[in-house]
Order: sequence, then C-alpha cells, then structure tokens
Amino acid sequence: MAQDPSATPAATPAPATPSATTKAAATRRARLFSGLRILLALLVVAAVAVAVAKNWREVSADIGRIDAATFVLAAVLVCLPPVFTVLGWRVLMADLGSPLHLAPAGGIFFVGQLGKYVPGAVWSIVAQAEIGARLHIPRKRSAVVAFVSVAMAAICGLIVGAPALPLLITRDDSAARTGWALLLAVPLLAVVLWPPLLNWGIATVLRVLRREQLEHRLSGRAVLAATLYFIAAWVSSGLHVLVLARAIGADTGTGQLVLASLSGFALASSIAMFSVILPAGVGVREGVLVLILAPVTSTSAATAVVVISRFLTVAADVVFALGGWLYARSHHLVTSPQERQHDHIEVDPDVPADGSRS
Repeated sequence: MAQDPSATPAATPAPATPSATTKAAATRRARLFSGLRILLALLVVAAVAVAVAKNWREVSADIGRIDAATFVLAAVLVCLPPVFTVLGWRVLMADLGSPLHLAPAGGIFFVGQLGKYVPGAVWSIVAQAEIGARLHIPRKRSAVVAFVSVAMAAICGLIVGAPALPLLITRDDSAARTGWALLLAVPLLAVVLWPPLLNWGIATVLRVLRREQLEHRLSGRAVLAATLYFIAAWVSSGLHVLVLARAIGADTGTGQLVLASLSGFALASSIAMFSVILPAGVGVREGVLVLILAPVTSTSAATAVVVISRFLTVAADVVFALGGWLYARSHHLVTSPQERQHDHIEVDPDVPADGSRS
C-alpha cells in the first residue's frame, strides 16, 4: 500500500532527560553514603576511645611523664609540616601559572585543609578551588594542584616510611636492621615522581574526565622542589613523635626509636591518607602507629604518644586555618557577594588576573 505523501511524518522522540524520580534516588544514595561515612568515622573514634579508656591508668601515667618543655617543643615541631606543605603546594601552583605570595597561599591552603576533617575525599579540593577563584585562579588548576599535592605527599610519606614497614610484620629486634634495607625501595617509589610519568598521569586523568588539558606540563624543577618540601614535612612530623617517645622513657636504642618515630609516623599517616572515607584518617593513623611504636616502647607508651600527637596536629591545623581565614576574610576571599558589594570590592572569579577569560 502506497504511503500518502501528504501524511505528517512521525515526530522524532525527544531525548530522554533524568526524571524527578531518578534525581531523587541519586540524592538519597548520596545522603546514604554520607551517612555511612559519618557512621564509620564515629565507630572508629569510639573504638579508639574504648581502647584508650581500657588502658587509661597506664596511658595517663605515661602522659604524665611529658614535661612542659617537651610538650612545647613537640608543639613547635608540629607547626613545621603545614609550612613545608604549603610551600610545596605553592611551588606547583606557580609552575602551572598562578604564582602566589605566601599570605594568600596560606589563606587558600590552610582554610581548605580543614575539609580533610569532613568524611569524604574532595572537600579540601573544593574549598581551595572556591577560595582560589576569588584570586582569579582557574578552578581546574586548583583541583589539579590539590590532587597532585596529595598524591606526591602520600608517595613521599611512603618513601620516608618504608624503613618502618618491618615493624608491622615482625616483633623481634631484627626489625630495625631489616628496616634500613628497605631504603632500596626508595628508587622504585621515586619513579612515580618522575616528571614525564607524573605529567602523563595528569593528562590521562583529565582526558578520562573529559576536561581540558593544562596549559603546560609541570617542570622537573618544580616537582623536585615540591618533593623536597613534602619530605621535609614528613621528617619534621616524625620529630615531634620522637620527642614525645623519648620523654616517656623508651628504653630502646636510639636507632630503633628514630626508625619507629620518623619512619613510623610517615608510614602510618600515608596509609591513613588512603582511607578517604574517614576524616583525616582518624583511627587508622593511630592504630598503625601504635603497632609500630609498641615493639620499641610499650603499648601504653605508644598509645600516650598517639593521643598527644593527634591533639597537637589537630590544634596546629586549627591555628593555621584560623590565621588563613583571617587573611582570607580581610581580603574578601571568603565573604559573600553582598559584603563585597557593600565594601565596593569587585571580584569576578571567571576573569583571570590578566583579564582574559579562562
């Protein structure tokens, strides 16, 4: 049967759009996952609290051995890693085209770092990108630098912490001697920081995410400088653990204690960095560090060290974040549009400093 040429062709069906039901289901899943992360974090904190409470008599006795001078020295040492870390982050940011003075760099980095205490993996990156946009830093650049900084810091932590790995495997005195042999693994880990491989990884991730590529690659000089800063941050972090452990009265050789403190803290913290569902790796770092320190001190002494260490590191993060927030607030990096309009401040995050659109 011939088709009537005057017949109206069938309408092409419109492309399907996400229904309200689909969006609602996605929202429920996101809330469920967030709730599970928070619940898991609370369970880990509760488990740590119960473990400390059960041994509180011995732990409190070990804490009492730390005098005021030692506590102040440990607090000063804890303040060095954030400084080294922001310097490494600043080197990478400058190399990709956004040089910053130290004060605004701290305003972006330290305020954003508080996001690591929220269960999840991206809150620090989101916060840094939003604050950096007020200084005309493209959000893509902020996100890439944040991801690269975290990855490089974790790798540097594994490099510094590799010698302490045998302390997680064996409990005899040969662990310390075996640990130094693991320095042979350092070149293997350092390969990951090889600039061509690092740039290839960044380009691959951006391509998978269907994002525009960076304007240019990271230079070898910037990668080397950032690596040195991150290693300095890990070493200074371990020094505060060493100071606390010595004050408690560890009766082992200096070499064993240095290995367990410096390398042990870096290894425990690096492992905790991969537990993205827990805020700041809480519980994971403490558990691993107790396992590393206990063979060269005692379980109660190791527990006392990790309790004070967590308190000092959180306090340092809060102090630096407060300083960064005060700077960011005074320079309208965290103020509302209404406040900026009232103070006649013009800030357009979409316009770079050179006036061109990004």
